[in-house]
Amino acid sequence: MSSMTLPAATIKMRSETIAWSLAALAVLILAIILGGPLLAILCQAFFDPKANAWGMGSIRAVLQSPSLVQSLLNSLNVALTSTAIVIPLAYLYAAALTRSAMATPLKGLFRMLALIPLLAPSLLPGIALVYLFGNQGLLKSWFPDGSIYGFWGIVIGQVFFTFPHAMMILLTALRVADGRLYEAATALGAGNTRQWFTVTLPSVRYGLLSAAVVVFTLVVTDFGVAKVIGGQFNVLALEAYKQVIGQQNFSRGAVIGLLLLVPAILSFVLDHYSQKKQQAMLSARAQPLQAKTNPWRDHTALVFCSLVSGALLIILGTAIAAAFIKLWPYQMQLSFSHFNFDDVDGGGWAAFSNSLKMSAWTALFGSILVFAGAWLTEKVAACQPWKQALHLFAMLPMAVPGLVLGLGYVFFFNHPNNPLNALYSTMAILVLCSIAHFYTTAHLTAVTALKQLDKEFEAVAASLKVPFWITAWRVTLPICLPACLEIARYFFVATMTTVSAVVFIYTPETMLASVSVLNMDDAGDTAAAAAMATLIVVSSAAACGIFAVVSHYLQRKSQSWRVNR
Repeated sequence: MSSMTLPAATIKMRSETIAWSLAALAVLILAIILGGPLLAILCQAFFDPKANAWGMGSIRAVLQSPSLVQSLLNSLNVALTSTAIVIPLAYLYAAALTRSAMATPLKGLFRMLALIPLLAPSLLPGIALVYLFGNQGLLKSWFPDGSIYGFWGIVIGQVFFTFPHAMMILLTALRVADGRLYEAATALGAGNTRQWFTVTLPSVRYGLLSAAVVVFTLVVTDFGVAKVIGGQFNVLALEAYKQVIGQQNFSRGAVIGLLLLVPAILSFVLDHYSQKKQQAMLSARAQPLQAKTNPWRDHTALVFCSLVSGALLIILGTAIAAAFIKLWPYQMQLSFSHFNFDDVDGGGWAAFSNSLKMSAWTALFGSILVFAGAWLTEKVAACQPWKQALHLFAMLPMAVPGLVLGLGYVFFFNHPNNPLNALYSTMAILVLCSIAHFYTTAHLTAVTALKQLDKEFEAVAASLKVPFWITAWRVTLPICLPACLEIARYFFVATMTTVSAVVFIYTPETMLASVSVLNMDDAGDTAAAAAMATLIVVSSAAACGIFAVVSHYLQRKSQSWRVNR
């Protein structure tokens, strides 16, 4: 062995050791922020505080409680009804954007309007419905005897909250279409209805199932809408919140948390099974489907999109208007008095400042952890032994409701024997919980971007003895920059609007804007809650605009090769 070969081999071994260690560190971090809390809530559910022993006592007591069984049935009823309403609306909306010949600017506008609910906390639709149909609402005659406070109020709020999630999935599914199949069906004399059942439905059925799974899971695990407008209609997620916050019954809350896991995990398994059976709908010879002009269909699509987006804007606009109206509906003068947050319960302006800080830190550290973990296991050969473990932890949050994860953080990080106990009651634990809660979508985005890169980049770099981190800094990161910025934007907006994942682990010093909305509404300061929700929407929209500008600027500097090649 020559003297030149030994240093090169040593450098390669050290590089592989560093890469292996970094991947192990990423898996360890995920095990702590995901595996630890879930294991803690599982242990807590099987501990009976009355008998001071391990067993099924707590679980048996919950399952034998008529009120808890009724809450479970209520949750399933709301989730099924909301799903049955959202999926047809979202499908028709997505079909109007992809299968009609509406003007392109209108399609872009309608797509943007459909995504507006993503910028708001789940409490906002409940607040808006109170101002529209509540006891003092402008349209209270539509729901006599206060019937908006209950089942239908929750359903309407959940439809608003979940609509953009279903629409985005179905929009992606409907964009994938082979025009040759429709031409063949037309040539064989198949009408529009026959074509939909024989061509369109088989190509989008997995998208429909995925959208239904997402909507069902979101509704079952959300308590924000029910907390604001549910009245005496109790749901399972709200019951978990009441047990922990109202009664300090952590063991019962843990058991309910496990019950919330069941529909989420079943939905995840069903979706995963259906995706495994999915077959590619486009071949290499496929021709893109071009929507032909049809005045009746195009005008109908325009009217439908206008009605749906108008309904979304009415709900959002009502909450925003309530923030600026002095006393709804008696004194309709404009006023900024509701923004004096320091005069009401809820944490004041410090809560809004804390949310901005937490969202910024989550966007920064979450993007680094997600992209580093995905890059190491996808592009660095030495890290392949950790790939399956990291993927398992990365996909876990998809099946874990935020309420359950937050409760697990209480049991895990608040345990006196946990060396990480010092993180409890700090901003750091809120950031870690937010990263864990939204990890799956960010991870899938990073993996998708990395899989688009040719493996020859790493092979050539290795043959030239270029360290893997140099290749990542000079090649991989610049190419994947748009995906990294999208991940950061997603983390910021999702963290800004979340309630369920952080409602159990904040302190008076780390009060957040979304939780402040909940507390102010609970205290009867509904107008102030609407004002804080408005600030969340504005700041989320501003963040999206800033990320768009930064992305455009950086792409012009770092990816001019895409245009000039």
